[in-house]
Amino acid sequence: MTDNTRALPFRTERFKAFVDAVVAIAMTLLILPLMESVSEAASGHMSTAEFLNEHSGQLLSFGLSFLLIATFWMGHHRQYRDVEWITGPLLWINVAWMATIVWLPVPTAMIGQMDTDALQAVVYIGTLIMTQVTTLAGWLYLARHRELSTVSTQTIRLGAIGDLAAIVLFGAALVIAVAASPNGYYGLLLLLLSDPMSRVLNRLFRSRSHEDGAPPIHAGS
Repeated sequence: MTDNTRALPFRTERFKAFVDAVVAIAMTLLILPLMESVSEAASGHMSTAEFLNEHSGQLLSFGLSFLLIATFWMGHHRQYRDVEWITGPLLWINVAWMATIVWLPVPTAMIGQMDTDALQAVVYIGTLIMTQVTTLAGWLYLARHRELSTVSTQTIRLGAIGDLAAIVLFGAALVIAVAASPNGYYGLLLLLLSDPMSRVLNRLFRSRSHEDGAPPIHAGS
């Protein structure tokens, strides 16, 4: 295989199937610590109520991470739905994205089974931030390589702004989690403000472009 052949973009079918498989495995891994806890509870003749009470943190961390991975997957599906070709750099951006998804069950297990501390919050929420950063990198790459997809400029711009808003909110949640440890994970409720934050950033970028006398900002400009 020549270097020119390696550099050629390729169709997305296997790429999308591979991403779906990785996400499905990561979501499945989230349940394994709970399965082990059930076995331990059975050995200790623990009642269902006692199990639910003792492992409430584990159950909550499972539910939260499962929801987040599902949300990330749905966003990834929308992002690459109209992408027809994948290049090497775009593939590596997605490999980095998948690495954050595969890693997430580890800090999830930490939350459910270990004492909460500030570093734990950094590991967990930091992973979520990196997921959004790699998603944003994908939008920016697609903006500069329009030949790879039929995605509109407006869709790319709004997608990039949405990821930037999520990064800002995850960053704020991380500050709260570290400052308010061990009860700081409630800061993740800030994600409910994703849509308002996206609208604010969109207006900010538009107003700045008008002040500079330039056309509205596009992600790839």
